[in-house]
Amino acid sequence: MIELKNISKSFQGKEVLKNISAVFEQGKINLVIGASGHGKSVLMRSMVGLIKVDNGDILYDNRVLDFENYDELKEIRRDIGMLFQSSALFNSASVEENVEFPLKMFTKMSKEERLDRVNFCLKSVNLENANKKFPAELSGGMKKRVGIARAIALDIKYLFCDEPNSGLDPITSRVIDELILEITNNFKITTIINTHDMKTVLDIGDNIIFIYKGEKWWDGTKQQIKNPDNKELNDFINASFVL
Repeated sequence: MIELKNISKSFQGKEVLKNISAVFEQGKINLVIGASGHGKSVLMRSMVGLIKVDNGDILYDNRVLDFENYDELKEIRRDIGMLFQSSALFNSASVEENVEFPLKMFTKMSKEERLDRVNFCLKSVNLENANKKFPAELSGGMKKRVGIARAIALDIKYLFCDEPNSGLDPITSRVIDELILEITNNFKITTIINTHDMKTVLDIGDNIIFIYKGEKWWDGTKQQIKNPDNKELNDFINASFVL
């Protein structure tokens, strides 16, 4: 579980996050939605420790994300997997080398142990025998799956996904959604997805928070979001389906 307690963040005097509190549950798909420029990306970057908040606390299973305590910060980060919007694969490295990278960085596994873990992760995303391929040989959906395999390589507790369906066709998007759901359920991790895709919200979302002008404007379930008593959220949903 990840808990936010009254976090705020400003840049050059402009408040981007305003006193946000939220709980992201273990074994659940937790979604952060909202229009561009309203603070979703800053919120996610703050949660993974890339941006230090001005006020409030971020807790990982009651462990405070403390920038002043390097050892504790490193331990928390080791438990985090990140699926980037662009997949962020190393183009000069093979699929196997991309997935192996965090294992080489953060563990003392032998080469054989790393390869076993790589193969397990690739099997988990239905990419067996793709070890020697390079990113240029992969489709957009396959790159996302390699990104997920790399994200779970360290036997993580928390998975962050930044716009995981960006640039994908509708069918491939659904495949990625189902894969994220399967991994969340199988490994009982805490998954947070930053998305504009209302199909994702309605298909796999458990808990949802809507960010509007830097504030948590609404939270609830995918059942509750179908008829929200919230004008700004309704406007966002309607615009999403029109697009």
